[in-house]
Amino acid sequence: MLDIVKYRYVYFLLSAAILLPGVVSMLLPGGLRPGIDFTSGSIMTLRFEQHVDQGELRQALAELNHSEAIVQRSGGEETFLVRTKPLEQPRADEQGEVSASERTTIVDALKGRFGPLEVLAFDHVSPLIASEIVWKSVVAVAAACVFILLYLWFAFRRIPRAWRYGSAAVIALVHDALVVLGSFSVLGRVTALELDAMFITAVLTVIGFSVHDTIVVFDRIRENFTRHAGEPLEDIVNHSLTQTLARSLNTSLTVLLVLFALMLFGGVTIRPFVLALLIGITTGTYSSIFFASMLLVVWERGELGRLFQRRRLATA
Repeated sequence: MLDIVKYRYVYFLLSAAILLPGVVSMLLPGGLRPGIDFTSGSIMTLRFEQHVDQGELRQALAELNHSEAIVQRSGGEETFLVRTKPLEQPRADEQGEVSASERTTIVDALKGRFGPLEVLAFDHVSPLIASEIVWKSVVAVAAACVFILLYLWFAFRRIPRAWRYGSAAVIALVHDALVVLGSFSVLGRVTALELDAMFITAVLTVIGFSVHDTIVVFDRIRENFTRHAGEPLEDIVNHSLTQTLARSLNTSLTVLLVLFALMLFGGVTIRPFVLALLIGITTGTYSSIFFASMLLVVWERGELGRLFQRRRLATA
């Protein structure tokens, strides 16, 4: 039997070391780089047939009344990602004539200046839709946490203080979500990585994966309370972690191999989504074994209360 619980405070320090840079980055100005799904705007992926200088493309967009445009190389040498404020859609005048959309005007102007080009992708999000996405994303994450807490409380209702199991699982999933958010905050400062609607999907997927793994461990702890009645809590948790460790690692490794393949050979548009899953599932596996279970131990042993009491006495 592995004595994993013995080093529980080492795991807490490791979690703090992982979380701290990301949390600090999120608290500083410009902590996260929201994409057009959250801020509204238009984004085009353009591929030119000939060499185009990035600075000249930015200057051409500025002459088309889009000095705010962000131009980034994406994928191939002559492929660019162009992000602007929301482009105007086609409108009909009083005579019923429909004007060309601003997108068509920009593409035609760029063709005239730089030669043939192809629009690989175009996304447009209005301010109203962007605000709705933000609100619904917050509600989705909050609702997931509440229902997980209630479900675990019900599932472990036969155990004394069953609500602690649900609370520990929710704290662990918040831990995982903060690691993902913090990682994207740090990466967003050094690269052009942005958050989009797919990022929320990735976070919800990570939450589900993390809770699933944590439930497996907690359920084995519940079973071992009966099988090893009378043994110290630390031994029961060690038994449970030893029995589930191989399963958790094998499951996570299988998923990570698939994600690595998608990262290497998938399209550039899904890489932020895959990256969020890679980070989240890795930290979710870690938190189920080395964080959620350790939190449950220190909570059941009353170590958290004694720690806060010592701090109050030291302050006094």
